[in-house]
Amino acid sequence: MQQTQEQVEIVHEEERKGGAWRWWLLALITVAALAFIKIKFFPSQSAEAGKGGGKGAAAGGKGGPGGAGGKGGGQKLPVQVYVVKATSLADEVAATGSILAEESVVIKSEISGKITSLNIREGQPVSKGQLLFSINADEIQSSLRKQEYNIKLFRDQEKRQRILLDKEYISAQEYEQVNNQLLTAQADLQTLRASLAKAYVRAPFAGVLGLTTATVGTYVSPGAEITTLSKVKPVKIDFTVPSRFSSLVRTGDPITITDEASNKKYEAKVYALDPQIDPVSRTQTVRARYANTSNELRPGAFVKVNLQLSQTADALQVPTEAVIPEASGYSVYTVQKGKMVPKKVKIGVRSDRLIQITDGLAVGDSIIRTGILQVKPGDRVSISN
Repeated sequence: MQQTQEQVEIVHEEERKGGAWRWWLLALITVAALAFIKIKFFPSQSAEAGKGGGKGAAAGGKGGPGGAGGKGGGQKLPVQVYVVKATSLADEVAATGSILAEESVVIKSEISGKITSLNIREGQPVSKGQLLFSINADEIQSSLRKQEYNIKLFRDQEKRQRILLDKEYISAQEYEQVNNQLLTAQADLQTLRASLAKAYVRAPFAGVLGLTTATVGTYVSPGAEITTLSKVKPVKIDFTVPSRFSSLVRTGDPITITDEASNKKYEAKVYALDPQIDPVSRTQTVRARYANTSNELRPGAFVKVNLQLSQTADALQVPTEAVIPEASGYSVYTVQKGKMVPKKVKIGVRSDRLIQITDGLAVGDSIIRTGILQVKPGDRVSISN
């Protein structure tokens, strides 16, 4: 029985060893099968893996781009520049102005009555003293003749009373009463003649007539507007300048007028200055005159005015787009040794295209005028045409 038990244990031990070998053999067969499938059906992945390993080794030896073996330095940004130079600059004040007639008046009737004659040619020139219209003055003329008769009577009475006074037949008081009647009648005659003159309305100066709605037979009252009369050769130009320039404006200064309708330019001269500054707008009114020989400018028209105050021969100006406004002032981007360098500047006179630089730049400086939003301080730039 004891031998039999030992034999059974030996048999069991051999069976366990045989089972372990079978499991190892099965695992080896499985791995070999998977390797065969990968090599057979996915050869490209294996090749790429091999190449990648080679590249990785090569990269480790040579260094990648941007490393010790790379070029480095970054890409230059293309920009356009403006080279600062001394230029002539006219210090000008831009303003808006209005055209005024040299003389202008509304023709009105001073007395009431019917219009008996009308000599108004609308839009046509008239000479000084020319009769424009007349009003019925029959009553005034009758009163005038009556007063002339009274004056003749009072004059005769005054002569007789003077003779009597010289002979001391009457008192001085009696003579003075008669003489006073004569003087009063003469004053009334002058009043009637003035009223008669008002019935014949004449042009107070040479000019051009406006439009009218009156006709012969129209009854007018005192103050009724009949037409207008304007002298348009020459014309006046009224405009205002800020008070800070008031000390620089002089009579005789030239101005350039731009007509808004035709966009044509005309030259005029300042001839009068308002002695007071407007306390509300802080501006001074300036008046110029233009000959207007061909009726180029019409009264009431709107014009743009440029007043030249001074001339600078060596001003530094840069394009408007090159100046960058900041909270603390203004700056520009310059190019120095191929790199962008910002600079603080102070500005003066400015126009639509150019701005005067009073401090911060020198002749010959290169100012970036394009690509301003893309460059940063220290960036390398390349100048393009």
